[in-house]
Amino acid sequence: MELYTRTALNEGGISKEQAFELLEMPEKELFASATAIRERFFGNKVEICYIINAKSGNCGMNCKFCSQSGHNSADVETYPLLSQERLEEIVDGWAEYPVHRCGLVTSGGALSDDDVESLAKFVESRAGKKGAQMCGSLGRLKHDALHRLKEAGMTRLHHNLEACESFYPNVCTTQTWRDRLDTVRQALDNGLEICCGGLFGLGETWSDRFDFAMELKREGITNVPLNFLYPHAGTPLGNRPVMPAEEALRIIALFRHLMPEASLRICGGRVSVLKERQYEMFAAGASAFMTGNYLTIAGQGVETDLAKLAELGLEIA
Repeated sequence: MELYTRTALNEGGISKEQAFELLEMPEKELFASATAIRERFFGNKVEICYIINAKSGNCGMNCKFCSQSGHNSADVETYPLLSQERLEEIVDGWAEYPVHRCGLVTSGGALSDDDVESLAKFVESRAGKKGAQMCGSLGRLKHDALHRLKEAGMTRLHHNLEACESFYPNVCTTQTWRDRLDTVRQALDNGLEICCGGLFGLGETWSDRFDFAMELKREGITNVPLNFLYPHAGTPLGNRPVMPAEEALRIIALFRHLMPEASLRICGGRVSVLKERQYEMFAAGASAFMTGNYLTIAGQGVETDLAKLAELGLEIA
């Protein structure tokens, strides 16, 4: 086990071949190694974020997992971009908590110019006010929109690639993996930080998962959200079984060894998949997580999360 820990710490991560070897290791040993790697790069600090579902439903993309896709028949609330007043109210409601990033999330393949401008003005209005840094999950944006948001004060763009390139056509056919990668690269070119990860439990293999980690690593991604499928009724993946918590935790631990210096952020599926084992995510190597509600389902209350962090002796970054 020490070989894999040393390789991750000293050589920037293990190889795909070593990942398959590590996959067979007992959980206790695997987690001990993952914890050692996390503590080397992040100490006992974790980062917390929350999201706002700022524009919901009726998306033109046909992602098979998504309850907001107009191609699917999931029963979700649909509404246009929230007003600046409503966004202000939500963000102000979070200001008392030590949660330092807020993700403004909008449905749709690409945000309209008018909506980009509206969000930019909202981000500008937050300058100097108490509350989280503004991040955006806003679809496939191009240079002008990304530049406008960066100038307004947005610090980070979230844009998942979802899966490795070879598996992605099984997830969505109305856009390509390369389309999404282009947005990631343009965001980086415009000086935005990038939060880019994926969703597990779509039918991908362990080989697909390891390939995905390697692809993220090649792109220089250092903030990686890890999500686990919640099978929404009314979507093509609605009948898939919920991933066992043990498998989800093992994914986190393997990603920690493959991408030792990346901030691994546990987001969708934390409550519904990890259940009573959700706070073992830190032992498995997680260094960040999302609190509060998700886009279309309830999440974990922030007070509960903060109390658990204190119990575990973890500090907020």
